[in-house]
Order: sequence, then structure tokens, then C-alpha cells
Amino acid sequence: MALPAIGQNNTSVAERLGFGRDAKLLIVHADDVGMTHAVNAATIKALESGAVNSASIMVPCPWFPEIATMPKRIPTWDFGLHLTLTSERVYYRWGPVAPRDRVASLVDENGYFWHDWTAADTHRAEGRGSRAASADRAGVCDGIRPTHLDSHQYRLYANGKEYSRRCCESPTKRSCRFFVARDWFAEHSYLEPSLSPGDMVIDHTVTIAPDVRAEKWGDFYRTAIKNLQPGVTEFVIHVAFADEEMKGGPTRSGRLGSGLAAA
Repeated sequence: MALPAIGQNNTSVAERLGFGRDAKLLIVHADDVGMTHAVNAATIKALESGAVNSASIMVPCPWFPEIATMPKRIPTWDFGLHLTLTSERVYYRWGPVAPRDRVASLVDENGYFWHDWTAADTHRAEGRGSRAASADRAGVCDGIRPTHLDSHQYRLYANGKEYSRRCCESPTKRSCRFFVARDWFAEHSYLEPSLSPGDMVIDHTVTIAPDVRAEKWGDFYRTAIKNLQPGVTEFVIHVAFADEEMKGGPTRSGRLGSGLAAA
């Protein structure tokens, strides 16, 4: 995903990539890589086949070490860091890379990230440290050099002006660029001013809702492709092999059989 930065002129991303202003361009992005072996294996297969052309890695997750070898083995693949401050599964949990006593407000009584949280004042500095630690671990694991930074469950973008600003100033950023969509600016007016000229802004994102049943997934994406708008659109998808690893355990609603299914 060799996207240009925001830049200093009014040309669109499509134009800066060499296409016409009305061109319809598509990124198919695999989210939550590193969460499980089934996710890693399916993502690698999808990248090899060309079914997806971008992915982002969750450094705190247990299967991160497996996927951490891939960016060095195949440096042309586009891997970003999926900055993670929540652990939303019921029984399959992960916690911060940073020492827990340094990020105490980010973890529950068992030392895992909260299932959910809001950006209270106590989270800000510790969230900054947690993100920096994730970037440090990625850098030492076979020298991962992420192409971009994005946010697990959009937490870093959606939790208010001050949090967004601190996120964009964080040491995690270093030589990386935040990857956001212009669609978000209307709902989160503070986001655009927080970005720097080096960040990457595409036009649209499409994400399937968790309540869309599997037999309707094909219809959803066919409709989304038919209705593509001019500019660069990202399909955020979650790939995994439907094996026993992914089928085990309940969801937070208590329904059995999909406790690890991607959300």
C-alpha cells in the first residue's frame, strides 16, 4: 500500500497515485493479524494470493511472534501496526507489552486490557507508554518496519480531541504515518487538525457489521463494490480459517461457537 502522504496541495490521493480524480481505487486490508494462528495463516495465504493487499499486526497478542517473521521474509508486503489498548474476547485475553505497573489504568484485576474503556484522563499518559512499548517490541522482533499505524476498534481516533492529539504526538509515531479515512472527519472534527502532513488520508472505509450473517457476506461485498465512490476506499476485513481454534468459547453475549471470531 504505497500511499502518498497528505501533502501540501489540493490534489486527491488518486491523482497523487497517477490516476484521474474520479478513479475508484480499492485497498483490501486484513485486520487483527497476530490474534491467533488461524488468523495468521489465513492472512499469509490471502497476501500470497493477492486477495488482500494490506494488513496490520496486533503486537500484544499471543501469536504476534509467529507473524513477526513475515515482514522481514517478504519485505514487499504491507504490514502496519494495529495499536491495541483493548482485549475484547471473553476467555482469550491479552495485555500490554509495557510493564503492567507502568500502565495500571489500562488493565483489569487480572492484568489484561479491559474489554472496553473510555479515554479518561488517567489513560492518556499510560496509553502513550503502551503504544511506544508495542512499537519497540515490533522493532526488535526481526526488525519490523511498519508501513503505517492504525487503531484496534478505532479507539485512538474515536475517544475525543485531546486523546487524538496526544496519540498523533506519541513516540510510537516516529517514522510511521497514521492511516485514517476522510469519512471520519465529519463525526470526529478534531481528527483532521491532529494529523501532520506526513500522515496518510484515504477517502472511504467499508466494514461489515458483526450482525451480518455469514451467508450474506457475499451480498454485502458485492453491493459495496457496486457502490464504490471515487477516491481510495479501504475494505477492512478479518480473515481466519474456520477451525477449532476460532470456534471455541462464547462471545460476550454468551452465545457459544464464536468466541474468537473476528469483530
